[in-house]
Amino acid sequence: MAVKIGIRPNGPYLVEGEVEVVDVNGNKVDTSARGPRFALCRCGASVTKPFCDGTHSKVGFQAAEGGGCAGEEVGVRNGPRAV
Repeated sequence: MAVKIGIRPNGPYLVEGEVEVVDVNGNKVDTSARGPRFALCRCGASVTKPFCDGTHSKVGFQAAEGGGCAGEEVGVRNGPRAV
């Protein structure tokens, strides 16, 4: 299955497909409880980082102009991919 990453306007990155998330130290982040589709925080205010917890709407997060924030697809790739 291809990996699909979408951007929600003033919200999170939506990740769909087989992907491995790693932290700054290269350690794998467990995504198994989240299923094949999950959201990654983009505002920096989530208490469940790197995952989105909806805080962006409470803090009034506004994405930068021209940052691909209209909900369009960011990328599709076949096979596993580290994010």
